[in-house]
Amino acid sequence: MTTGDKVLISPDLTSLNKWINGVIIEIENNTFNGIVVSAETKDGDVFFGRKDLFKTENTQTECLQ
Repeated sequence: MTTGDKVLISPDLTSLNKWINGVIIEIENNTFNGIVVSAETKDGDVFFGRKDLFKTENTQTECLQ
């Protein structure tokens, strides 16, 4: 993950029912929490949390059946 990457933001951060799209605006190596990612949505909302609460869009798997 790097700044500018498109990501999906976990419902655990957004309190919504599904993962939403965002763009990474900052990545911080926090002494207490490890890697902390900040991402902004199209609406201008900013969410931040541990790296595991974000998925890069290219990590999704597709079923080819």
